[in-house]
Amino acid sequence: MTLRLWGFTDLVISLDTIQYFLKYKNMIDQDAIEAFSALAQEHRLNVFRLLVREGPKGLAAGEISKKIGISPSSLSFHLAHLERSGLVSSRRDQRHIFYTADYTAMKNLLAFLTDDCCHGHPEICGDLTIRNATETSERVSI
Repeated sequence: MTLRLWGFTDLVISLDTIQYFLKYKNMIDQDAIEAFSALAQEHRLNVFRLLVREGPKGLAAGEISKKIGISPSSLSFHLAHLERSGLVSSRRDQRHIFYTADYTAMKNLLAFLTDDCCHGHPEICGDLTIRNATETSERVSI
């Protein structure tokens, strides 16, 4: 099935194309909502930021619990939420489970926020990895 748009005699869009776009866009929106939902809680945000700082090697669950200062059972709940959102992955190494931030997911989330920046002028947002000294010093570290 095709759809002819009024006033555009040469523009024909298939209904399948429209449905695919809407489904794909909604999937991206849903992924972003899941990620923001996971980060919208103090302990999960602190855990994610800690894992981002630790780098690709990640941290064992016990170390995360000590550094964040929450009980292992509470941490397990929060890590599961972060893992479901796709922001964190886990791997088993003997008796320990290590958690790592998913940097691709993090970059995708940042790209989602800035894709439509300033009417097609993303340079206005600048390099999001560079923060000025004032912003950094005003932040409370965990």
